Amino acid sequence: MGIEDNKDVVRRMVDECVNLHRSEILDQFVDRGIRVHPGTPGAAPDGEGIDALREAFQRFRTTFPDLHVGLDQVLAEDDLVAARWTATGTHTGPWGAIAPTGRPISFSGVNIFRFERGKVAEIWNHRDDLGLMTQLGAVTMNAGPSRT
Repeated sequence: MGIEDNKDVVRRMVDECVNLHRSEILDQFVDRGIRVHPGTPGAAPDGEGIDALREAFQRFRTTFPDLHVGLDQVLAEDDLVAARWTATGTHTGPWGAIAPTGRPISFSGVNIFRFERGKVAEIWNHRDDLGLMTQLGAVTMNAGPSRT
């Protein structure tokens, strides 16, 4: 498979598995032994295997049942695809220790996907958890030191 094929796999995986809520078809896009690396400090630990990825998809779906991920840009080189995305949804389920707020959210991130034999074998996930936590009211942003 070539670079354009790999980009198409990422696009289809986001559309079909995330946006259409079909994590049961992940095996069409990812290797069974997939390795997932969080890029956000304090995020879930590294995961391995398609079942762990399915569980992560389900946790997001429980927290944000109307979650939609739009791909803003998809770039590729050799066996790597990078996708910059924006996610939107409504916080109606628990997010860790944060009770549902009913608030609409919008956050962004970049994932890097490594391919083997036409399927995603590894993912590095970098998302704006600070922005998300701010929208959920879990943290407040300080504008900096005051000048008095």
